Amino acid sequence: MKKKRRKKTHISLRLNLLFFVVFLLFAILILRLGLVQIVQGEDYKREVEETQDSTVSNPAPRGKIYDRYHRSIVDNKPLNAITYTRFKNDPEQSLKVAKKLAKLIDKSTDKVTERDMKDYWLMVHPKKAKNLVPQSEIKKKELADDKVYELQLERITKKDLASISDAEMEVIAIKREMDSGYKMTPQNIKNEGVTDAEYARVSENLADLPGVNTTTYWKRNYVYDGLLRSLLGNITSDEEGLPKDRLDYYLTRDYSRNDQVGKSYLESRYEELLNGQKEQVEYINNEAGDILDTELVKEGQRGRDLVLTIDMELQKAVEESLTKRLQAHHSGNPYMDRAFVMMMDPRNGDILAMAGKRYEKNEKTGVQEITDYALGNLVSSYNMGSTVKGATILAGLDSGAIQPGTTFVDEPIKIKGTPLKKSYKNMGRIGIGTALEMSSNVYMFKTVMAMADANYVPGRSLNIPKSTFDQLRNYYSQFGLGTETGLDLQNEFTGYQGTKYNPGFALDLGIGQYDTYTPLQLVQYVSTIANDGYRVKPQLLKEVREATVDEDKEGKILYESEPEILNRISMKDEYIDVVQNGFRRVMTSGTAAKTFKNAAYNPAGKTGTAQSFYTEGNRPEGTEPPETENHTLVGYAPYDNPEVAFAVVVPYGTTSDIGTMSQQVAKDALDAYFEKKEEGEKDQQENLNAAGGVQAVDSEDSEASSGDD
Repeated sequence: MKKKRRKKTHISLRLNLLFFVVFLLFAILILRLGLVQIVQGEDYKREVEETQDSTVSNPAPRGKIYDRYHRSIVDNKPLNAITYTRFKNDPEQSLKVAKKLAKLIDKSTDKVTERDMKDYWLMVHPKKAKNLVPQSEIKKKELADDKVYELQLERITKKDLASISDAEMEVIAIKREMDSGYKMTPQNIKNEGVTDAEYARVSENLADLPGVNTTTYWKRNYVYDGLLRSLLGNITSDEEGLPKDRLDYYLTRDYSRNDQVGKSYLESRYEELLNGQKEQVEYINNEAGDILDTELVKEGQRGRDLVLTIDMELQKAVEESLTKRLQAHHSGNPYMDRAFVMMMDPRNGDILAMAGKRYEKNEKTGVQEITDYALGNLVSSYNMGSTVKGATILAGLDSGAIQPGTTFVDEPIKIKGTPLKKSYKNMGRIGIGTALEMSSNVYMFKTVMAMADANYVPGRSLNIPKSTFDQLRNYYSQFGLGTETGLDLQNEFTGYQGTKYNPGFALDLGIGQYDTYTPLQLVQYVSTIANDGYRVKPQLLKEVREATVDEDKEGKILYESEPEILNRISMKDEYIDVVQNGFRRVMTSGTAAKTFKNAAYNPAGKTGTAQSFYTEGNRPEGTEPPETENHTLVGYAPYDNPEVAFAVVVPYGTTSDIGTMSQQVAKDALDAYFEKKEEGEKDQQENLNAAGGVQAVDSEDSEASSGDD
């Protein structure tokens, strides 16, 4: 029987072939891994290590500033901006970027200097630049590279610079901005007048413009044009950057050198609150400085908002009155170049208005113009005259020199070696009420004599020791006169104290014609009388609020001010009542009655006139300071329940009618206060409703005290 032949299979052959292919692939993979790890491993490792992660901080908008009724005073105006961030020092690359950018935007060349032009010329003419300082000269003199560059700059001719075209000048202007910034810090190339078309063109070409970005520049916008400007302060420009005298202070607080910061008054004092939280972007760059990737590390946030105690509509009305009255009286009073008004709530120290105006020469036109001088209320001082007589009476009462019923004969005082001293008229025998009502100088003179235990004999010498000066000044300081008021702003002036101690000057001190005081001190003084003897710290900051994403809404309250009592004067309540009654008589039947006797808000107050000399410089050179008069008025209303105190100071008048000006301005201010108060409360409710209502104070985050000390 025949055996069947077995059919030969090809399975083993195919399987072997498959194994061979798999083996071959594994061999190639192992070979490749070996090549990468052993042969090229160090190169790849070095490349990874040379990749840099750089974090760039982009500025955020500053916080806003509101008035007490939540009307906007200072906000931020968004502007299109084109910036450049330098990641490496590569002049060739920055020139290349500048040339591309010059084709996309218009750039002013006003700031281009001759040095900028020379630097550019050397870059674009390397061969000619090399020939300016031959190698033979370099070797012979052994010149260093920096010295060679200096010689090249010196040897560039005007003809060489004249060859630079207008189009190249734009490139220079752009490159100048690019080079002026610090590494890893965005630098504004153009942030004023960037058109939508320019913004779009640059945005579309960012891939070809390494380091360039299109963003938003926040310009400070002062809503009430010109009002309160000197007090609000200023911020540095992006060109100024950090103030040199405080550079270390800011750098240790994570500021960049070209950051804009507050450089004066409110903008400076509350810098750390107003300054926004920067956006942080991480850039991953290779060794060449090219950006490989970006990642948002931290979102930016607008700075915190401040709510001031100021009523800006009241401020506006007061400033309008000051300007109007100053213009009307200036022609007849050539040295009367300024005037001030302070208004404060005596119960809590809230400053409601702080106005100052003065004539200044416009540097461009040479014409005298009225400008804001609100700061003058705390940085300038004057003899305030009879307004301080309330403090003199209280000093006499507290020291025991006089009693509430004490009377003196108002008659001329003649001291040996001293000019005759008297009131503006002989008033006969009078008491405290009439002395204040009719502003008797002689009553104050005799009060000071009584405090010094001086035996006055007409025509003879008078002995008043220096200790009486010290005693009076100690009493005055209890009201805030001649001392710091406590206002939380820099550069507050305390005034001048006379340094001569003869008897005549002691009497002058008692009627406000020796030491000088600021308008801010004057309003604190009268507020202390209105407030039954409690001296309250004046304040400008009412609230601090958290920033919100929606700029039309107000954030929660982080801080809310509280009244701070600085001291209680040493006088008895019955003594304070005597002075308050005298101040009321001034307005109803005394020296200010013509203006105020029919006022519905029942004011009390005290007028003042002081002899002075104009020493400010607006007079013929080489001439003696002319004699002038300072006219003042202090007061409060209503008399029986004070809610507003005021001080008006009009220095350097030469005619008697400026006394009526001080009263007119005070009347305008009080009328405006009682009229605007209701309007303000209505505006506040509307503003808060629009912003989503009032939110509670966050007790764990009350840090309004953190500021720029």
